[in-house]
Amino acid sequence: MQLIRIGDKVVSPERIHRMVDRILELRAQGHSQQEVADILEVDRTLISRLESLGEMRKGKKIALVGFPVKNGPELADVARAEGVDFVLLMSDRERVDFARNQNGIEVLNQVMRWIARARACDAVIFIGSDQRLKMVEALVGPQVIGIEIGRSPMTHDVYVSPDEVRDLIRSVKG
Repeated sequence: MQLIRIGDKVVSPERIHRMVDRILELRAQGHSQQEVADILEVDRTLISRLESLGEMRKGKKIALVGFPVKNGPELADVARAEGVDFVLLMSDRERVDFARNQNGIEVLNQVMRWIARARACDAVIFIGSDQRLKMVEALVGPQVIGIEIGRSPMTHDVYVSPDEVRDLIRSVKG
């Protein structure tokens, strides 16, 4: 292990690299800067500054949100490979478990955080039923681009073409 002395401190570059990797991993998973700061017990501005140092692109912020999706992990991989900023995909089971495993206040708070993150994006690709699409458009605004996968109420998962999602993301990015 390499150590570097800086004044009275002894610093491990390997530890710094591991911490930066963990910060980026958590951010790529969709956690906010503040959530990552809380998890790792660091200042949120550290995370912001690290991201600024490594930023490769400015431009449209895109979100991909959808439920009930059968192939969520596959679509999430496509979205991340295309540089989507916020991904939230759930199967019907995950959606039900989310609602059942928390109290009402926790559910409401999390949903409000998700809405805020989506509203901060320039475009939100939403995958869902006809009625859910209308609700998301009302909550998030005109930046919603819908992929309707059925009529409400939906209680089964729907396979969504990764190629269709990839093409839509690319067209939104211009």
